[in-house]
Amino acid sequence: MQICLILINDPKCVVSKVLKGLIFALQGHQDAFYVADLGDIKQKHWRFMKELPRVKPFYAVKCNSTNEVLQMLATLGTGFDCASMGEIDMVLRMGVPAADIVYANPCKQVSHIKYAAAHGVCKMTFDCEAELFKIAAFHPKAEMILRIATDDRDAWCALSSKYGALVEQCEDLLKTAKNLNIQVIGVSFHTGSGCKNTHSFCKAIEDARKVFEIGKKLGYQMRLLDIGGGFSGNSEFRPTFEEVRHVIRQSLNQYFPNNKEVEIISEPGRYYVESAFTVALNIITKKEVYEKGADGNSRRKFSYILNDGVYGTFLDFYLVKEKQKLKPLLELFPSNLWGPTCTNVDKLVNEFYLPELETGDWVIFPNMGAYSISMSTTFNGFPQPKVYFVLSKGDDKSAPKSGSCKIGLHRYFFLFNCTGLLINALTGVLGQDLKMPHLLSLMSIFEA
Repeated sequence: MQICLILINDPKCVVSKVLKGLIFALQGHQDAFYVADLGDIKQKHWRFMKELPRVKPFYAVKCNSTNEVLQMLATLGTGFDCASMGEIDMVLRMGVPAADIVYANPCKQVSHIKYAAAHGVCKMTFDCEAELFKIAAFHPKAEMILRIATDDRDAWCALSSKYGALVEQCEDLLKTAKNLNIQVIGVSFHTGSGCKNTHSFCKAIEDARKVFEIGKKLGYQMRLLDIGGGFSGNSEFRPTFEEVRHVIRQSLNQYFPNNKEVEIISEPGRYYVESAFTVALNIITKKEVYEKGADGNSRRKFSYILNDGVYGTFLDFYLVKEKQKLKPLLELFPSNLWGPTCTNVDKLVNEFYLPELETGDWVIFPNMGAYSISMSTTFNGFPQPKVYFVLSKGDDKSAPKSGSCKIGLHRYFFLFNCTGLLINALTGVLGQDLKMPHLLSLMSIFEA
């Protein structure tokens, strides 16, 4: 396995130039592929620390568990939100301390609870009595966090229909925990992925304060607040991260005034990786049909079969309530975009107006880092797209003055590995044997 890391100074041009370079260099290899900019993740982390300085991020592993992403975030000093034994094991194997893991699944399999106990993972969530009885039996030293329900009706993915206790149920749950000698250390909530109503955060933080007071009256030392995640990593999404953090900071200052008694954490996933990943798909078949419109005249219509789809990268794209806004610039025709599998469910875009494309053309989808790789399958034998990692240097002036996230770029050369296919392809373009120093000066390949 060769190190394949391209360092480019201007983060604004990284993905487009690398995409062009790869499409040129990999002629004859029309498989779908990702370009992932680890520098974008690094910049997102510094932005998070700047905008929410009181909040420690615990990255949601389920969102994108690519090894390179996890290693980057571990190096930056984030914690990790894990939902299963498999995710906990993945993070522990990277050397992450058990104290930097929150087992944020309110309903856990007994064998997974035993694994967490054996490996010192103590922080975990619950929202019902049944979970407390399991914890008392199999992990009595656990530090439990009570998950409360929120108003997440305006979110893409509403979670409170499945998880979270109502505020009026919390006192009974805390009393049950007390009778079982279970330690409860705080409260968590999640307003849903892609939450559009910032007031949901206000109400959730207010409710968390109420539960804190109930816990204190029962003798608990309530010292942790988990404000969940769901923040978008797409700059075009509204409300923006800045708008959301403004509401969060105001509510935290009102209900949890700045002090050292309460640790505040969050579970961002989509925020970190969404914009870092771009996927390139190849058109493998073009179909042209004529159909009569409402005016009786025939119109041209196209169906394009792509080499990835709903059963691969685009399951989240299919499930969310709002699709990405594509921006065609040429003469437009009604078009359908299909994935490669044999089912009629595998449709990415229906009746969308696109310029006329040809078999062999590439269709680029940005903002594909969240719930794409982690949810993809190999149904019908179609492989998952390869990932080519690049690292944009960005503006290091935005880095915090202190903290574990301040790291040197040279460390990445020892952390991130991926397939040698790119090196082999670029060797053919340059006509020379590529070694590591050459990877630092590949801009000429990616010039338009």
